[in-house]
Amino acid sequence: MSTAAPVSRHAAFFVVFGGVSAAIHLGKLPPALPALHDELGLSLVQAGFLLSVLQFAGMGFGLLAGVLADGLGARRCMLIGLGLLTGASAAAGAWGQMGIGFGAMLALRVVEGAGFLLAVMPGPALVRRLAVPGTEKAALGWWGAYMPLGVSLALLAGPVFLHVAGWTGWWQGAALVSAMAMLGLIHAVPADGGRTAPAGAGWSSRLGLTLREPGAWLVAGAFCVYAAQWMAVIGFLPTIYASAGMPAAWTALLTAVAAAVNIVGNVSGGRLLQRGHAPQRLLMRGFLVMALMAALAFAQIGSGDQVWALPMPVRYLAVCVFSLAGGMVPATLFLLAGRVVPQAASTTVGLMQQASSLGQFLAPPVVGWLAQRVGGWHWTWVFALGCSLAGMQMARWLGRRTQAGD
Repeated sequence: MSTAAPVSRHAAFFVVFGGVSAAIHLGKLPPALPALHDELGLSLVQAGFLLSVLQFAGMGFGLLAGVLADGLGARRCMLIGLGLLTGASAAAGAWGQMGIGFGAMLALRVVEGAGFLLAVMPGPALVRRLAVPGTEKAALGWWGAYMPLGVSLALLAGPVFLHVAGWTGWWQGAALVSAMAMLGLIHAVPADGGRTAPAGAGWSSRLGLTLREPGAWLVAGAFCVYAAQWMAVIGFLPTIYASAGMPAAWTALLTAVAAAVNIVGNVSGGRLLQRGHAPQRLLMRGFLVMALMAALAFAQIGSGDQVWALPMPVRYLAVCVFSLAGGMVPATLFLLAGRVVPQAASTTVGLMQQASSLGQFLAPPVVGWLAQRVGGWHWTWVFALGCSLAGMQMARWLGRRTQAGD
């Protein structure tokens, strides 16, 4: 028994590393778009398809990927997903040196979308299974940070790779990272043992268990409104600051920092859960702070030439606190996903991924339309407030259901 703890800690680390490596493939494209435009002649519409295909994959097949994860086994599913990411990215990099077309590039991006879903769906279940006893909740906080950590690393490392080796070298570098994650999982994570769903249950039974459980829909709904407002605020930050006359280099740096502090929120949320903080209260506080900080960041008084708003440094600090507090939400929801339907935890995470992708897909057009209607970004906080109020109500309902279940 004394040797089990280090092995478990080592294994859980490689699960999180697998999620981070998958998220790098999600974030590797934006820095490379200028190079792809110059070398492959991609239009803005084609670039948009390459950017959005992973969101469409999440919207359309997140739940299916979760069902597969519960059926295949968590370790096996993550290995398959990382294998697809590695193979597709390496193939695009090699093919790009010979002149790849948009159709082939899009097809390989679709494969990457499938690989991403299969790699991240079983993550929470694996972390719970492998974490050192007594640290499961804190470990889930680290898992909750896989997305902002991987995307931030891609945004920071991408320009360096692109300068040194071009976009093909960047794609092959991303493939190397996911290949390393595969080797780590093979070496450190024990093979799937036992059954991952109730005895005799097929995919339809696991799907039915999730879809019939109101708690699963509440977890997914809360994840949807969180992701929607976070993407709406952080996604438009470069545009907002550029319209205020800020240099492009500063807008990129400030946006990267605002996105990265979300990692701290995830890890802190996991630690607070480990110390005994109630998930319902943590969700309520996270959504409440997001609403307040969005108001401080965007609200203004007056109109025309008589407009008063907080100074720009204070508003930027509010955006960072918005992202920081928001990080506590996914860490908590991943914990609850394993409680509401423990027999089909990955299927529930799949439903969460589908809801998250839907929120991220719909929120930017809605906020952009709102800004166009009112002639500025000063009503963005109203959208965030609506999302937060919905999230707080779902947190109340989740609290009642999980307390009854306990």
